[in-house]
Amino acid sequence: MKYAKEETMNNKDLQEQIAKLKEQIEKTKKERANIEEKNVKLQDEIDSLWAMMDEMTASDIENWSHILDKLEKDTIVKALMVSKNKAEA
Repeated sequence: MKYAKEETMNNKDLQEQIAKLKEQIEKTKKERANIEEKNVKLQDEIDSLWAMMDEMTASDIENWSHILDKLEKDTIVKALMVSKNKAEA
């Protein structure tokens, strides 16, 4: 008799553990869904940031190109002024 009683208690314990595990599985599924949703939002933010970085890079290239063109013109003008002064001397 003692053996049958222990088996019944073990069966009850197993049922409780199964119920707890099912509950944990449900919580995990909900948490996973939330994480996947956050992941999609973060991926959108990353894509937006990369797009902004591309725009800034293109803008920087345009700005630096403009500055370099101006420096090149200034250098040419100065070189011409020096050669003109040497020719007059």
